[in-house]
Amino acid sequence: MPGQREPAGDWQVWLIRAGRGSGKTRAGAEWVSALGWSPDAFWRATPAELGAVVAAMTGDMPTPPDAAAIARLQEAFPDG
Repeated sequence: MPGQREPAGDWQVWLIRAGRGSGKTRAGAEWVSALGWSPDAFWRATPAELGAVVAAMTGDMPTPPDAAAIARLQEAFPDG
């Protein structure tokens, strides 16, 4: 629905509890799109790539990525 946004704050997980047809899938798709991922890139991503994105977003990365890791991500996700 218009005006709905992800919860404020530093959340690692959030729950959308709603009935059929309420837009749960659309909400997740819009959020992934806001991260700069196309649907094809999201579905082609490996578990390690998805984990790296989550780690980067939550600040759980032990060290900054090196130039090679950044180059691989740029190659895999040219749209951001």
